[in-house]
Amino acid sequence: MRSQFRYIIVYLLLGLTALFIYTHETVAVPVNEPLADIPTVLDDWTMVGQSRFDPGILAKLKPTDYLYRVYRDKEGNRTTIYLGYHAGGPDSGPIHSPKNCLPGSGWFELSEAKRTMQAAGRDLSVVQAVYQNDEQKELFLYFFQVKGKVLTDEYSLKLAEITNSILYNRRDSAFIRISVPYTNEKVDAAAVGERFLVAIYPYIAEALPL
Repeated sequence: MRSQFRYIIVYLLLGLTALFIYTHETVAVPVNEPLADIPTVLDDWTMVGQSRFDPGILAKLKPTDYLYRVYRDKEGNRTTIYLGYHAGGPDSGPIHSPKNCLPGSGWFELSEAKRTMQAAGRDLSVVQAVYQNDEQKELFLYFFQVKGKVLTDEYSLKLAEITNSILYNRRDSAFIRISVPYTNEKVDAAAVGERFLVAIYPYIAEALPL
């Protein structure tokens, strides 16, 4: 019953968002600096790979700017970051929830929890989740950011977009997701992901508009 109520709330928010978008013109808000300018070396992390999406994926995601990189530290730990920014203009699409995208790509959730960490001198709330695809497991740390505010659920994201559109004539938003291979070894994937997020978040905060 509770699950059905949550779905009803989601559909209502989506409906209100769609109605407002089609009846209210908002401005596109650019990033403060291109996401590609985020350093390729962060403390003991070095970029070892970077990808650009094909036109089909971009047509589906519709980010205004995005970053998809793989970093590795001196101990060999690997992290992958996806940062998608949506400026809120007519050519910008909505953020796709990982709760829908990951299962749609063959991943299923093993666990999920919300946690708070310190980054760039502030409390940063994130979703920590473990997903599996066949024999592969990944730990994800992800959150949304709207006008400097960090959010960890889709309901708050939609509400913030509607509120900012009404009050400030803008509905820009960002999605930040970090993934770390999750194995049965002694490597603490959550600690690896947190250490990387602490290193890169100051640059993310500078790039995203307030």
